[in-house]
Amino acid sequence: MSSEFSLDLSEEQRDLRDWVHGFAADVVRPAAAEWDEREETPWPVLQEASKIGLYGFEFLANAWADPTGLSMPIASEELFWGDAGIGMAIFGSALAVASIFGNGTPDQLVEWVPQCFGTQDDPKVAAFCSTEPEAGSDVASMRTRAVYHEATDEWVISGQKAYATNGGIANVHVVTASVDPSLGSRGQAAFVIPPGTAGLQGAKKLRKLGLRASHTADIFLDDVRVPGSCLLGGKEALDKRLDRARSGVRSGGQASMRTFELSRPTVGAQALGIARAAYEYSLEYAKGRVQFGKPIVENQAIAFALADAKMEIDAARLLVWRAAWMGRNNRDFSSGEGSMAKLKASEVAVSVTEKAVQILGGAGYLREHPVERWYRDAKLFTIFEGTSEIQRLLIARSITGASLR
Repeated sequence: MSSEFSLDLSEEQRDLRDWVHGFAADVVRPAAAEWDEREETPWPVLQEASKIGLYGFEFLANAWADPTGLSMPIASEELFWGDAGIGMAIFGSALAVASIFGNGTPDQLVEWVPQCFGTQDDPKVAAFCSTEPEAGSDVASMRTRAVYHEATDEWVISGQKAYATNGGIANVHVVTASVDPSLGSRGQAAFVIPPGTAGLQGAKKLRKLGLRASHTADIFLDDVRVPGSCLLGGKEALDKRLDRARSGVRSGGQASMRTFELSRPTVGAQALGIARAAYEYSLEYAKGRVQFGKPIVENQAIAFALADAKMEIDAARLLVWRAAWMGRNNRDFSSGEGSMAKLKASEVAVSVTEKAVQILGGAGYLREHPVERWYRDAKLFTIFEGTSEIQRLLIARSITGASLR
């Protein structure tokens, strides 16, 4: 019998977990309430993360190098355990990086990814812009257009993107656009919009229920001109893909969905961090809160709620880790395993944070305790990067083979 299989983390993974947890506990948590109240990007915290090497391409590259695929989910869970708003401010650029990595050439990776982060003294952020006012989950209805001008080797992009993390304040924007509307989602491509490009304008920062320290805004693209080299993957690869689509040959998907597939386990881990924070806080509160002469944790109703929370968090983490391992090792998500992970973790986060508020009672409804902020933060995870309904649809399509809508 082989003894190679193990669920133990390696020494490097434990060190990573403890390192990020220390930053989350010492730097992120003390600043969380302030930046949530201010509803501003926490640039000082971002700079601290950059100085220690938590924010930057080198960190992402090292995490991706882990053959188990677990390093990024581990780091994400710990950082978002500290605070989801600040966590998203730090890791929000990763979605644009994932798009460049998943769709771009090696030369494009080298050119653009460092510009997504800036330097330790002058950190920058990046934005991935896919959602539109009339095309959220329905990616095939995207209205943003990109037209190629062969004489100047330029693409002209026009349209509007909604709910973009770091939209308008980003140094680098990665934008998806339709290059052949007749092909639906198969006629789309991703483009890098370099810093300072004319015609791109960000709207006012949106005021949100949660993740308030993370900048979210709409962006407008008014005849934005970018050189041909800004098309991720290059013109030759795009033309081949479009020819296959026109001839009816199935392709490997389109730009937005490839990016989301790379990111789903990480998003699930972020939701887990919020859930774990709420579970741990409510557990300690229940141990210390005395009612009717005994700690409320000794009441079966409270103890069972905590038991359920712990069980659901651990179950969701196993789904996240499985999906992360599968993605890193190029295993086919034949049953929608990536969607399973994101769906389960996000709904667990909503459920556990709600239970935490309930366990604290009236105190849980006050800003004096962080559970109300975690409750607000958790809800987004059932909405962004594919709603819970979309995740169920993707899973159902995978297991049935039916073209469900």
